[in-house]
Amino acid sequence: MNRYVIERDIPGVGALNRTELKGAAETSNGALSKLAPKVQWEHSYVANDKTFCVYLADNEDEIREHARISGFPANKITPISKIIDPTTANG
Repeated sequence: MNRYVIERDIPGVGALNRTELKGAAETSNGALSKLAPKVQWEHSYVANDKTFCVYLADNEDEIREHARISGFPANKITPISKIIDPTTANG
């Protein structure tokens, strides 16, 4: 599987409360259950009017299908080629 960052434009998402975010996660999980095991959600970052979601998928078309089923836009899909973190400096 490949790893992707999906940028979603969702006005007001940063102001959603925990209950509303729970509902969004349930909607996403419902779409994922229809696509399993071809698409997996790792986590998302919520910032103002956007989310940045990290997904595993066979290809970008599977990400688009999740967006179609869930109703959450996939405004930009970026493949991740490598991951670095502070431990990368240790060699």
